[in-house]
Amino acid sequence: MKRRHFLQISPLVPLLPLTAFANLKNKDMKINQASDADAKDFFYKPSNAWAADCIPLYAEGKFQLFYLLDWRDADKHGEGTPWYRVSTTDFVHFTEHGEMLPRGTKDEQDLFVFTGSAIFAKNKYHIFYTGHNYHLADQGKPAQGIMHAVSDDMNKWEKLPAETFFAPTNKYEKDDWRDAFVFWNEEAHEYNMLLAARFKNGIPRRRGLTALCASKDLHQWEVREPFYAPDLYFTHECPDLFKIGEWWYLLFSEFTDKVRTRYRMSPSLRGPWTTPKNDDFDGHAFYAAKTASDGKHRYIFGWNPTRSNSKDNGTWDWGGNLIVHQIVQEADGSLSVKVPETVSAAFRNKIIPSFTVGNGNFKTTETGVGFNSLQGFSAAIAGKLPDQCKIEIHAEFEKGTKQLGIMFRCSDDLDKAYYIRLEPNNNKLVFDMWPRDRSEVDHMAELDRNIDLHPGVPIKLQLFIDGNKGVAYVNDKVAMNFRAYDLAAGNWGIFTSEGVANFRDIKIAVL
Repeated sequence: MKRRHFLQISPLVPLLPLTAFANLKNKDMKINQASDADAKDFFYKPSNAWAADCIPLYAEGKFQLFYLLDWRDADKHGEGTPWYRVSTTDFVHFTEHGEMLPRGTKDEQDLFVFTGSAIFAKNKYHIFYTGHNYHLADQGKPAQGIMHAVSDDMNKWEKLPAETFFAPTNKYEKDDWRDAFVFWNEEAHEYNMLLAARFKNGIPRRRGLTALCASKDLHQWEVREPFYAPDLYFTHECPDLFKIGEWWYLLFSEFTDKVRTRYRMSPSLRGPWTTPKNDDFDGHAFYAAKTASDGKHRYIFGWNPTRSNSKDNGTWDWGGNLIVHQIVQEADGSLSVKVPETVSAAFRNKIIPSFTVGNGNFKTTETGVGFNSLQGFSAAIAGKLPDQCKIEIHAEFEKGTKQLGIMFRCSDDLDKAYYIRLEPNNNKLVFDMWPRDRSEVDHMAELDRNIDLHPGVPIKLQLFIDGNKGVAYVNDKVAMNFRAYDLAAGNWGIFTSEGVANFRDIKIAVL
């Protein structure tokens, strides 16, 4: 997804331009939460720019978040992408450390410094990254190669261009060789590298694989047989690997069937890698996600993309705002996600909601709001929605209920609104809006998640709003990011359609 205008890919995937970047001074700068010149974002983005792929490393007591910085202004800042870094302990407050890996020139391999991984090994910090330069492809040279940089302190990095290596063209496509993930393989007593690659032969849209390389010293690499090659996707971007308990987890991002970060699981590094019932972490608006652990909890870091022309019907852009989920291992070994406690706790100023107006058959009680709306739609409205807030509700529904959830930025007549909607009959969480540009769909495309919903079983729904972006969590298991541009302000409330539901412990809080 992130380099698509340089690659030959499925015409079903819209082509998005990569834009350019500027060099900033490598000077630490404290910021209050995440701010830019135009607005103050809760979900991090760099000032006057955007954050793309995040490469996390837990070191020196903090999460060190390297990321691709996108200025989206090639005319002003020139061509190419660098790596920048921020650090954080809570995913709410960030320290900016500036540029880490500068982009190369038009004649060098790393004009675009694309994704890789960062590790501490052999008494040094190492970055293995993708050097991308489509100008070289025009000359018949590989557009992508794996490159190496080292540092003693994570601030000053030395590139080692002589160690650059490329895809073996007898088996793999030369222009798809990227996103190195390096780890120490204790079983084999060697370093392994996972890569996003493509076979030269096979069904074009299904040639993607996770390639494998090995090294004893982190300087010379041997290409091995593929690590995971299921003949499913165009490519496996941004591979990641970790172990929790008895299970190994392999992550990758794909844009073939849907735009998703997916995972596989196995009791062994040697596989076989099986697909869980729900193999993704979020919807379309969360991509290129990679993980890191502080030794207690593991978190997954992705980006919520902007949309072109700041419109709800705009195409999804490359890059946006950093989003962090906490990973939870379920009893069967499968993975789910929830909001990090520090993110939730940041919204500490409570507002008491009052549901005095609405539509249809609803009744307020001491503990919440009840709906008896067997034949239609009912809503209870609590007033104006703050621009940055957290809403939390607990709900139960009776058998046969079609829909329930939260509506926000509603017009006074309740005709226009966004919806975070639970659909019991479909076992779905969806993001919807009215009016829609497309009448043939029943919610925003690819902004949906599978979730088990049962009558009489309590549901916990959390909604975090940050200007034109947000994320919903259900039962501390399922997450869904979204963008919401067209309706800039309005009311918020709760609703039920064709059913009976009760909402309690309804809370709203701001920063």
